[in-house]
Amino acid sequence: MASTNTIELITREEAQTRPAAAGSCSPDLVKAPWNFDGGATPAYGPGASMADIAPAATPRQGQIPEEYRLAGDDELHAKIMAVKEKLGEKLVVLGHFYQRDEVVRYADFVGDSFQLARAAKEKPEAEIIVFCGVHFMAETADLLSGADQSVILPNLAAGCSMADMADIDSVQACWDQLTDVLGSEPDEDGRLPVIPVTYMNSSAALKGFCGENGGIVCTSSNAATVLEWAFERGQRVLFFPDQHLGRNTAKAMGVPLEQMPMWNPRKPLGGNDEQALQDSRVILWHGFCSVHKRFTVDQIEKARSDYPGVRVIVHPECPMPVVDAADEAGSTDYIRKAIDAATEPTVFAIGTEINMVNRLAAEYPQHTIFCLDPVVCPCSTMYRIHPGYLAWVLEAYAERGEVLNQITVEDNVAVPARVALERMLAAKP
Repeated sequence: MASTNTIELITREEAQTRPAAAGSCSPDLVKAPWNFDGGATPAYGPGASMADIAPAATPRQGQIPEEYRLAGDDELHAKIMAVKEKLGEKLVVLGHFYQRDEVVRYADFVGDSFQLARAAKEKPEAEIIVFCGVHFMAETADLLSGADQSVILPNLAAGCSMADMADIDSVQACWDQLTDVLGSEPDEDGRLPVIPVTYMNSSAALKGFCGENGGIVCTSSNAATVLEWAFERGQRVLFFPDQHLGRNTAKAMGVPLEQMPMWNPRKPLGGNDEQALQDSRVILWHGFCSVHKRFTVDQIEKARSDYPGVRVIVHPECPMPVVDAADEAGSTDYIRKAIDAATEPTVFAIGTEINMVNRLAAEYPQHTIFCLDPVVCPCSTMYRIHPGYLAWVLEAYAERGEVLNQITVEDNVAVPARVALERMLAAKP
């Protein structure tokens, strides 16, 4: 529902359609995403991450041909469907839950980043995997797909501000400092001083770092299982890039907050003293998701006031007070399954990205489903994918055999990254 047309409609008529709402977070959301391609400096674009600073090395998308920028919805639809019909099983299109509806309609599989990576792995007959998500997801699909398959990201500017908050140089510097303070030798039980754990929402380089250093990848659905795995092997965990998922998961497992210091990569020892690091169980990286950071306890209190008996479910990337105030917290797939399993008409207030919430509201009309955040503010980087980009990369391959915007992970990173991913796959909740 968060298409350009829908956002424009909401911006204009919000007061009538959703009295509690305040419109859109940016008027630029009504513009096509190619308006933000090729700028002088990298930026995430309008939406939840628009205030986040994009690193200089953030991939940027050059302007696509004019025919795709000027084409109407019907023309783009005809182009995309013609290629899908022509290529058949040689093509698989993956669409993330947070993607806009006018892109998701072309997806052969819709899910979270982990589900879609597995879907790519389970389609060995596909020559081309087009990932309508963000950069780290396409990297993971490349890691798990076959050597004879090509992964395409329709818009290279579809990154992730949270994933960019932890880069390999900063994490390596952190690791070197931790080694100086904590040492590298195991204790009498054979546990290493620290085990690195990276959230799926991170670069392939960080997944490779974990693979090389006895660590593992986690998802929002298996984070507790992964932390248990890590505690069996290590005295403490370095968790990156999302502080909130790490904190909420460890707190639910009984780890005291005072044993979860924050690591700020811009400060010596992350802004901590040596004793705090020695006493730690989970060292949290100073990163966050700008979509889930928008949710507040006040929003939950208003939902409860407006709808007594409302069932509040939030994503564990939300800040701890929000998770504590909610009835439940879980991954995007958990949220979807919880709504699907409700047998009686229920009012749900959901704390996750607006595209997914609106789609759930349309799919389950027997329930009242709304987003806790009254302001329409989608994921900035998911917004960068548009049918125009999808038609462009599909026609290039179908007509000329040209693979545009291919995402490839080099072997020196891919080999250890796959080790960390396989450990994750084995850590089933």
